[in-house]
Amino acid sequence: MAIDGAEITSRVLAERPRLFSAVEALRSALNLGADLLLPPVCISCRKRAGAHGLLCGDCWAGEPSLSAGAIADPPVYDRARAAARYSSTMRDLIQSFKYGDRHEGVPLFGRWMAAAGAELLAGADVIVPVPLYRSRLWSRRFNQSAMLAQEVGKLGGVPVDCFLLARVKRTQAQVGLTAAQRRKNVAGAFRATAAKGALREKRIVVVDDVITTGATAEACARVLKRAGAARVDILALARAVEPSALLL
Repeated sequence: MAIDGAEITSRVLAERPRLFSAVEALRSALNLGADLLLPPVCISCRKRAGAHGLLCGDCWAGEPSLSAGAIADPPVYDRARAAARYSSTMRDLIQSFKYGDRHEGVPLFGRWMAAAGAELLAGADVIVPVPLYRSRLWSRRFNQSAMLAQEVGKLGGVPVDCFLLARVKRTQAQVGLTAAQRRKNVAGAFRATAAKGALREKRIVVVDDVITTGATAEACARVLKRAGAARVDILALARAVEPSALLL
């Protein structure tokens, strides 16, 4: 019996999902086999590592990207990642976003952050944006951290809750404050709003636009951990690495 071209095409299309599944299964099996034959090792000392292309914990702790102060006095949060350095073009983009109602870059920012924070998002239960105080939210009309969190959550497949953390104290703008002044400024500024026990053992990623001294990140992490969170990681669009950033 003759089979016309349309019927052949229909059969090929019907078999495509099964073919793709078989290819993915084969790829996974080959990757597993490769890991058994050539286990992932630290790219520096060659000790066993969790995945290919990473540093082990000992080598990472010795990297100059971690300051001596951070090693001697670790932050309250567990890990922090940022998509970019806060300088030049990045500073202009973020300031236009926050103060100039330029929101067209948000999808791109979300992609950058999802890539930079993939390790954090992989084990996260929920994403929480750094909240604004109600008067500032009213005047600005949007929370830039919440917009970023929604984009990251959509890309990473992690739920976003904009109400797990509240800003209960009106604080002075952080621009121009020293690190010590920033810590004092945000002390007691946040409160966890979840029901008692709701955050127990939860793994939370806090999203902010910029990490400068880490004072805000520390204040948020402290509150969430007191409420029972097992882990609090910080994911930001940019990280300030220059002293001049305190003036911005």
